[in-house]
Amino acid sequence: MSQEECPAPATGPSVRMARMTPLLSGIWLFFLLEPIGEGWRHRDELSGVLGILCTVLFGAVYMALWLRSRADRQRLMTQPARRAAVLYVGSLVVLGALMTVLLGGYGLASTPYIGVACVMVFPFRVAATAVLALIVVDVVLFAVNDWGSSTGLVFGVVAASVAVLGLRMVMSRNIELLSAQQENASLAVENERTRFARDLHDILGHSLTVITVKAELAQRLFDVDPERARTEIADLERLSRDALADVRRAVEGYRELTLPGELTRARNALAAAEIEAHLPNSTDEVPTELRELFAWTVREGVTNVIRHSGARTCEVRLTPTSAEVRDDGTGSDTVHPGGSGLAGLRERAAGAGATVVVRHLSPGFSLEVVRA
Repeated sequence: MSQEECPAPATGPSVRMARMTPLLSGIWLFFLLEPIGEGWRHRDELSGVLGILCTVLFGAVYMALWLRSRADRQRLMTQPARRAAVLYVGSLVVLGALMTVLLGGYGLASTPYIGVACVMVFPFRVAATAVLALIVVDVVLFAVNDWGSSTGLVFGVVAASVAVLGLRMVMSRNIELLSAQQENASLAVENERTRFARDLHDILGHSLTVITVKAELAQRLFDVDPERARTEIADLERLSRDALADVRRAVEGYRELTLPGELTRARNALAAAEIEAHLPNSTDEVPTELRELFAWTVREGVTNVIRHSGARTCEVRLTPTSAEVRDDGTGSDTVHPGGSGLAGLRERAAGAGATVVVRHLSPGFSLEVVRA
């Protein structure tokens, strides 16, 4: 891969914040210090040691879930696969239950984390049901075992779950926005490819057909009429050069005008303006030195038809010495012969030894560039 192809490393505040995300989420594991402390006070007993171990594993699984969710968001996924979600939450429930059995009421410190995990990975209805069940379990266990008031713990479960629900909604909106932007970008690229393919076909399709026919004709004329065969070959060379020049200009992004390209754009523009177009199917008879000038003629004439004419039809006529754009409208009478567009066209025509002829028809308007 070349240096130009290698993506530049991402830098900036957003990257630093992304790197700090695990640390920021890990801060909330602070509330697991109470069950760990309770296990440490009973470290001489098996229940205390196992309680500490279960609490540490609980924190590790919880952090793994956060990291998985972060990776899913980077892949524009709003939630993990159902199997993974059930695995993570199931592991937390089992470990939380073991903590409660081994450490008593201190083990219920796991319930806010389980509630948060449910909100992170499950649909809203499932998550709400799970959080409600956790609250009921906390209240019942505190009452049955006489562990005191469960108000603080219930508040913690609700507050943490609601906070993460709001965070998830914001992230989901952002993911939907990014997905829509990516879809729009893909559609724009696809539309550009389609447009370029269509224009390239219009530019090359007829020219290549004529080149093929003339090549076959020249081959048959070699033995019958060598002089005419040479004429066909010379014409074949001119057509090939013109087609190559048109393709190069198209690939360069239409920075320069091509006569086939202008006819294609004229057809699309007139159709969009609901004006019936009568355009030539071939530009082969136009000499190489006049093709760009005639392209400008088509652009200027069709632009005036669309903007000013109020016409129902527009016709473009091409000959080896002239290019004409005429319409059957009435609005073109407002086009001043000294307008900037026509002035620029006159300068280009003069440089090619041609003249611009403007005529008012009945009805309609004609713009023609002629080289004597």
